[in-house]
Amino acid sequence: MPRLELRNVSVRYGAIVGTDDLSLTLEPGQTVALVGSNGAGKSSTLKAIMGLAPYPSGDILLDGRSIKEVRTNDIVHAGIGYSPEGRRVFTAMTVLENLKVGAFSRPRKEFAADVERVYGYFPRLKERASQRAGSLSGGEQQMLAIGRALMSRPSIFLLDEPSLGLAPVIVERIGDVLKEIQRAEQLSVLLSEQNAAWALSIADQAVIVELGKITMTGPAKEIAQDPRVQKAYLGI
Repeated sequence: MPRLELRNVSVRYGAIVGTDDLSLTLEPGQTVALVGSNGAGKSSTLKAIMGLAPYPSGDILLDGRSIKEVRTNDIVHAGIGYSPEGRRVFTAMTVLENLKVGAFSRPRKEFAADVERVYGYFPRLKERASQRAGSLSGGEQQMLAIGRALMSRPSIFLLDEPSLGLAPVIVERIGDVLKEIQRAEQLSVLLSEQNAAWALSIADQAVIVELGKITMTGPAKEIAQDPRVQKAYLGI
């Protein structure tokens, strides 16, 4: 059974279409890259899963059960973590305070261990623990956004444009850490990305989205070799 399944999900913002009859599955321990240009519907897909975007038609199933009417905080409690586009850290709060926000669904007695686990993945955050998040570099803020989401100990992890605005060396580092986290914690990962080359290099499966519709899906390595994808997204 898939960990997560979207069935014919159509996201609407009034007259604006976010996704149109979109279906996909995320299997246990799998990383799926949702690839497309800006405005393709990637963020709308992740927001729908988190209960943050309306979808009047279709359904989303978590371990076979619908979460269409489930509130966002309960979706987090159910095991889905979310790192949004643009990082969205709380700039006036310290790194440690941001991590505390991410731990709202966890027992207080386990907070210290959860923080040390995140610091293990991102040692820079430990060095910056008492520093205000707004003073961090873009790469450090992205690490914090990912770490904050990991504080809920999710079994499914949604990441929206984690490479956006970052230098290539930082993107590669974050990719390495994501693969390390996925292996260590057996996470199922749904990654939304415009950086197709990077996303396809770390994913098992790929889904190409254009104007809210899926136009191609398959193993990431095969998708990366498709001439249409190479021309449209890889600059080849």
